[in-house]
Amino acid sequence: MRFDQHTVVLLVRSADPPELPQDAIDRLQDAHLAHQAGLVEQGLVLAAGPFLHPDNDLLRGFVVLSIAPDEARALYADDPAVRAGRLVAQVASWLVPEGNVRYEGVPIPRSMLAAAAGD
Repeated sequence: MRFDQHTVVLLVRSADPPELPQDAIDRLQDAHLAHQAGLVEQGLVLAAGPFLHPDNDLLRGFVVLSIAPDEARALYADDPAVRAGRLVAQVASWLVPEGNVRYEGVPIPRSMLAAAAGD
């Protein structure tokens, strides 16, 4: 059997995130979304989105990328929420049977306002 290899990033809430006022958290979330959208626009991110109701409260998001794990580590080390200590990026390779998973060119929001508006 042949396999497709993807790089995945689990975005996990830091065990000890810095205390920030809500407006700073909101700005940081917008910066994180803009960073993510920029990676999509470059064709590096195939799919991305948040988790809802995870068994582990620290799980925040999942990203599938078209690049090598080391490149993903470098890109997510530059994510504003990671740099601020709010998120940790855990990177791994993911194997799926060839052709089993397909990705459509669906845009992701650049801000919380765009996400709420469905843009």
